[in-house]
Amino acid sequence: MALVDTKTSASKRRTHTHSSSESDDYSSLVDDSDQATALDVKHPPLISTYNDRIRPLLNCIDKLRQLKVMQEGIQLPTIVVVGDQSSGKSSVLESLAQISLPRAQGICTRVPLIMRLQHHSDPRPQLHLEYHDKTVVTDESRIEEDIITATDEIAGNGKGISHTPLTLIVKKKGVPDLTMVDLPGITRVPVHGQPEDIYEQIAAIINEYITPEESIILNVLSASVDFSTCESIRMSQRVDHTGERTLAVVTKADKNPEGLLEKVTADDVNIGLGYICVRNRVGKESYEEARVKEAKLFQSHPLLRLVDKSMVGIPVLADKLVEIQSTIISKCLPDIVKKINDKLTGYVGELNKLPRKMTSVAEAMTVFMRIIGSVKESLRKILIRGEFEEYPDVKSMHCTARLSEMLNEYSVKLQLTTETEQKEYFLMEEIKVLEEARGIALPNFLPRTAFLTVLNKKVKGIANMPVEFVSKLWVYIEEVVINVLMSHSDNYPPLQASMRRAGHNLIAKMKEVSVTRVKEMVEMEKITDYTCNPEYTMIWNKLMLHQPGFMAAVTDHSKPVEVEIEWFKVGVLHLRRYDRDVVGQAFDMKMRMMAYWKIVLRRMVDCMALHMLFSIQDLVNQGLEREIVDEMMVPHGGGIERMLDESPVVAGKREKLNRSVKLLRESKDSVTNMMDQVAAYGD
Repeated sequence: MALVDTKTSASKRRTHTHSSSESDDYSSLVDDSDQATALDVKHPPLISTYNDRIRPLLNCIDKLRQLKVMQEGIQLPTIVVVGDQSSGKSSVLESLAQISLPRAQGICTRVPLIMRLQHHSDPRPQLHLEYHDKTVVTDESRIEEDIITATDEIAGNGKGISHTPLTLIVKKKGVPDLTMVDLPGITRVPVHGQPEDIYEQIAAIINEYITPEESIILNVLSASVDFSTCESIRMSQRVDHTGERTLAVVTKADKNPEGLLEKVTADDVNIGLGYICVRNRVGKESYEEARVKEAKLFQSHPLLRLVDKSMVGIPVLADKLVEIQSTIISKCLPDIVKKINDKLTGYVGELNKLPRKMTSVAEAMTVFMRIIGSVKESLRKILIRGEFEEYPDVKSMHCTARLSEMLNEYSVKLQLTTETEQKEYFLMEEIKVLEEARGIALPNFLPRTAFLTVLNKKVKGIANMPVEFVSKLWVYIEEVVINVLMSHSDNYPPLQASMRRAGHNLIAKMKEVSVTRVKEMVEMEKITDYTCNPEYTMIWNKLMLHQPGFMAAVTDHSKPVEVEIEWFKVGVLHLRRYDRDVVGQAFDMKMRMMAYWKIVLRRMVDCMALHMLFSIQDLVNQGLEREIVDEMMVPHGGGIERMLDESPVVAGKREKLNRSVKLLRESKDSVTNMMDQVAAYGD
């Protein structure tokens, strides 16, 4: 088909007489008496024995297309007509529809034309166009101008093209029951003011229609060209490598008969559904006259009569298309039904998940309390009980495991402070402290102030670690809490803002409490040296068993200068210049400190773990709910009343889902009714 760009083209075409070059070169093969005899006998209409069976199926697919079910991602079986510019595509479609279509020089098809042909017994044809949600009734005398007008309205008055389809319904006695989509003819060179990227635009439309596996490609080829050079063949081969869904129509067979038989039998371009050769209607021939001449041509021409009769003629093409259409619809329909049901079930499920639009404060309060309850239960699962079914694949939300990892990392970091102590100058720190703590006292008496001095220094060395740990801990918990809050209030944006503020405020308060708590813990460790843990005495006694050997190594210069004490080795050479009693005192204080430091580090980890668990319990059971309620009640929080206003996002999603559900339900009803008709026909 062709769509012209000016309304005068169609009227000019109707009064134009074809030049002699367009006359039938082989009209002499059909003399006047033969034509008269042939036309006296009623020529059979272009309808197939498949029509009665295909009509319900085709009505169903047409209804689904009319409902725009393809917008839901459900592809429909479609016969897509493609061809290079001037390939004779319009003549083929005119012969099938038995109506005139617009013509003009150059490319003039600017929108996809969905042609729905339907045979009916009424001798008066019924034609109308559908586009932009309106219907335009037309007739055979006005159809060309009305198509041009509709095209201009869809694609503009210029030379541009559009993806928006125009539907032409033709109900006429004798036409085959077919639905086809005619696409713009392929051209590479823009002319007559066409866009520079006209080829890319046309290729995009063609690929959109021929790519789905459900599409049958009707490739219109001129007998005058080498098929392998046709751009339409190249396009179809890219999406249909095997050719199993491509049918070729060869036009202008009467003008280029030489070598045609070899072309269609060799099938160098892999046309899986075969070839149909046709003769274009010439001049003012009626469609009946054209078919008679076509039949005579393929019977009488010395070259064309050699082509198998199953491969020639418009009636054969109509029958073939109806058969292919019936097959592809029957094949695809079960999958279409499944996709419609699956999408309908999915959309209904999504619709049910959306919050019901609330109309009263009491209703909003009920929803609010339900959200708070669900948030608390989710936090109990992931922060306390270690149940992760809500976030099975999100490891950051497996909180008990992550908190345990963080605590273990903190413990290891504390322990490393002991292992990194300088071993090269063993006991030197203790000796210096003891010398500064000397006074009038009993010999070999260990001053408590010396022990506390060393202890205070060691505690200061790790004082920042508990603060860093607790800060890291609350950053993580804050992320988890905010994620859970946002997840459960996803459908209530006004509520989300208040809940987010409440979550941030609560975590900030609890972090402050925790930092104060750990700082107190550090200060307590500095000022006291107490433990009732029997492990202290046990470790100290075990370490002191090494004192005799150690002191011997210090005093006896013949012994090795390196001594092993439990899990570490130390050098003693630097200690030989000190008094034996001072070294012994320093050794005693060192062993006491080593035993006691293990208790200190364990206490810091244990107390932190207890504080962490207590804080989380308090957050989940009381703190979070209290903070959210307080936030909702303050003036800037907006109160519960704000929940009555449905967010634009939710409202838009609800409207879209309702449209899709309505469309799919109508589609499902259409398919069900069709199946009932088919069943009744079968009976």
